[in-house]
Amino acid sequence: MGFAPDWLSLRAPADRAARDAGLLARALALGPEQIVDLGAGTGATLRAMKAAQPLRARWTLVDNDPALLALAPRLEGRVTCIQADLTDLGALPLHGASLVTASALLDLVSDAWLGGLVARLAEHGLPFYAALSYDGAMSWTPPDPADADVTHAFNADQRSDKGFGPALGPDGATRAARLFQAAGYTVELAQSPWVLGPQDRALQAELLDGIAAAATRAGYSGSPAWLAARHAALGHAQALIGHIDLLAVPPEAPERKAHG
Repeated sequence: MGFAPDWLSLRAPADRAARDAGLLARALALGPEQIVDLGAGTGATLRAMKAAQPLRARWTLVDNDPALLALAPRLEGRVTCIQADLTDLGALPLHGASLVTASALLDLVSDAWLGGLVARLAEHGLPFYAALSYDGAMSWTPPDPADADVTHAFNADQRSDKGFGPALGPDGATRAARLFQAAGYTVELAQSPWVLGPQDRALQAELLDGIAAAATRAGYSGSPAWLAARHAALGHAQALIGHIDLLAVPPEAPERKAHG
């Protein structure tokens, strides 16, 4: 699993606009003092939480790509960056954490990995805030007759191995909700779609290229024609790409905050 810094920078404004403000506020209201961010990349979760509310929390950013971590904010020495293989759940640096976070991660991981993560967090009584998990919904205006076939093929590719085993893809967030609920957590979900217009032309163009490539990998032969038509419409096209935010809070979290 890995992402180019240019892609992360290009998608950052859409991510910021899409994040559900209410769920973000409730995660912040837990009063975390030490936040561990999984698959942190260049620090998107840190930036979003800091923009919503100034925090004196300390951060541990965990990613397998040191080049991305090098671009993350340092917050006057309150950020520790750790290059690590996220597939090794037992090695995740959870000691001393009061909140674990992730962005755009749950759709990439396998059911086995996610189950292991939930078990580790439940063992430590840790809340979990995960934003911007792709949920399988895509639509464009104006519509194209091939949109549904492309979406179906893209979603099939999203379930291929992204480095954690067969990915949950569009089912990542809802599967996480069920696993956390089974572990006794209180879970909230919120829609956080990208809503893109002609002003997002560069992001739309890059996104279309990636969608078409994924649909082709999944065996859809109509991707080139669809992509050409979609590129031709970029000057007036709108797109909605579905995502889900999740907050899972264990029963003991309020007490830990009050006494912590």
